[in-house]
Amino acid sequence: MSFPSTIFVLCTGRCGSMTLAKACTHVTNYSTAHESRAHAVGPDRLTYPSPHIEVDNRLSWFLGRLDATYGNAAAYVHLIRDPEETAKSYARRANQGILLAYRNAIIMRAKFLNPDATIMDYSRDYVATVNANITSFLKDKTHVRTIHLSTIRDDFDAFWEWIGAEGDRDAARRELLTKHNSTERKPWKQP
Repeated sequence: MSFPSTIFVLCTGRCGSMTLAKACTHVTNYSTAHESRAHAVGPDRLTYPSPHIEVDNRLSWFLGRLDATYGNAAAYVHLIRDPEETAKSYARRANQGILLAYRNAIIMRAKFLNPDATIMDYSRDYVATVNANITSFLKDKTHVRTIHLSTIRDDFDAFWEWIGAEGDRDAARRELLTKHNSTERKPWKQP
């Protein structure tokens, strides 16, 4: 049996996904992209070239369609960062992006928000929900790997071997040393 030609990196976001995507651009036998189909709707949303590595935290909201389209014919990576650190990063960006949508539209409309809930409560809830969705989705998949941000260098080397990557591994490893799209280190506060 040959290895799948499409690899999806599933994650919460704010977990090193852009850094991993940059490292994967040094793989020459796969194309690599970060959120390349985020603008697309309908069947185009999940239409990727082959062989390809796609890193996109928004795929966690398309898992049913991803399963129907690719199922066990793809390989999957669950990229994980410490949940509390991920939640803190989201809290620092609370008034933009997915966390704003999550707390104001997915959980409940703004006028009904729980006055006792903090931004960190919503951030933690988002991270837990996405990680649980991904874990549930992956439970019956054959080609699955986990990469932890805390051990990304070793996990990336294992990933490189797992997919039979070719290319400039040293350049890829150097990318892992750069924090791409990092959140400014400042204390979060309730908006």
